[in-house]
Amino acid sequence: MSRYPLEGSERNIPPGVRVLGQADPDERLEVSLILRTTDRRSLEERVARLAKGERLAPLSRDEFAHLHGAGEPDLSAVREFARSQGLAVVQESAARRTVVVAGTVAQMTAAFGIQLLRCEHAMGTYRGQRGTIQLPLQLHGVIVAVLGLDNRPQARPHFRIQSGRRKRKSRAANPPAASFTPVQLASLYDFPAGDGEGQCVGIIELGGGYRPQDLQTYFASLSLPTPDVTAVSVDHAANQPTGDPSGPDGEVVLDIEVSGAIAPAAAIAVYFSPNTDAGFLDAVTTAVHDNVNKPSAISISWGAAEAQWTAQAMTAMDEAFQAAIAMGITVCVAAGDNGSTDGVADGANHVDFPASSPHALGCGGTTLKATPTAISSEVVWNDGTPAAGATGGGVSTFFTLPPWQQGLDVTDRQGKRSPLTHRGVPDVAADADPDTGYQVWVDGISAVFGGTSAVAPLWAGLLVRINALSARRAGYVQPLLYPQERAFRDITKGNNGGYRASAGWDACTGLGSPEGRKIAAVQGL
Repeated sequence: MSRYPLEGSERNIPPGVRVLGQADPDERLEVSLILRTTDRRSLEERVARLAKGERLAPLSRDEFAHLHGAGEPDLSAVREFARSQGLAVVQESAARRTVVVAGTVAQMTAAFGIQLLRCEHAMGTYRGQRGTIQLPLQLHGVIVAVLGLDNRPQARPHFRIQSGRRKRKSRAANPPAASFTPVQLASLYDFPAGDGEGQCVGIIELGGGYRPQDLQTYFASLSLPTPDVTAVSVDHAANQPTGDPSGPDGEVVLDIEVSGAIAPAAAIAVYFSPNTDAGFLDAVTTAVHDNVNKPSAISISWGAAEAQWTAQAMTAMDEAFQAAIAMGITVCVAAGDNGSTDGVADGANHVDFPASSPHALGCGGTTLKATPTAISSEVVWNDGTPAAGATGGGVSTFFTLPPWQQGLDVTDRQGKRSPLTHRGVPDVAADADPDTGYQVWVDGISAVFGGTSAVAPLWAGLLVRINALSARRAGYVQPLLYPQERAFRDITKGNNGGYRASAGWDACTGLGSPEGRKIAAVQGL
């Protein structure tokens, strides 16, 4: 069988990881095959028009599936390929352009021409891919990504806990003074009145879970109704609280409590999926194409430096975000909590993905000080130590400069300004410093959390409020927001390591933090 290499699919074993040997040939796994759209050109034209600020009527999910899903001839060809390799098709979605196949390690290595190894790293063991995926020539152009062969943890949650502030209590009252409820932040940021009724916030989670009694305790402490929260299982994952607020439970509950407090009448759908490249993408595409819950904004608080992703995975995720904006869905993504290096120890600056996708709203972080009724100061969040954290932000090395960032400059740590040449991150910001953080209730504990993880659900909550008020879906908001600098609190002090805040957009806090009612008044939202 003649084969060709799948562009962008190469994986290698990273430094610091020990190879224990070949993966068990009888181990069974599932792999997600991502297919091309039937009409890439018309989708690209639609997205390009939206990027220039045109307001097009959003496609319904059914319309999108009909126009831009995977075609039956391609699906049939992939089914035949799976059959020929002894692989079982366990799931298929034309709308999501995804076919999930199952088989053994021996079958997968033969089908895709790569090595699968047992690997050990600081966080445990995983199945690692070595080599570039090989596909039969008759599938050239049909399959655009093969994800899940390698099941290393793909992303990390972007939250930080205020040190020394956790304390077991009987209820969520009496939190530390240097903190805010999401309701207080909505008031300080002058959010428009509203509760998000009729909308749904989708939340992507790659581990952990929530306990309904925690949510009931928290929202009762705010004198708010407990939102309607639905757990959606993706790739066999589920709502599974660990009992450790410092682990993924903290991320899950932070996302639910922040978005739920901002938009208490909105439904919340939480998509639980494994922390792999396949699981992450499958969760996003499931949320985007969910015809039951129908989220109009999606919050993502997980990510990793672009250098830790394959090109095929970033391209596939970006295409999922393009599908979202074509359907009027806004995707809000945390920009990271490790400053301009994004936790990569090579001495260079890095941006976090998926926040670096130009079709996602990248959310950076600030340190906020306020009286009960007014903001007294707001600067770039940077606690000065890796353990404490700093907002992510910088310049992508993968994504080109979007139209709405044309003509912008980026300011480095020394104050030198230079033209922005690639996608700049973040777009927007809000309070993220754990020392001025968000009051939450998780695993029976009152705590104060920060991190850009809190900013993504804050912005998602704001946008569903606006959607409910305007009776339409905001969708691709950056082309509308960038010309409206007066709708933001411009953050001009501080740095995130490699970049300095400056007047207008910067690579620490983007356009700034929201002036909510001014955001709602932007034409087109």
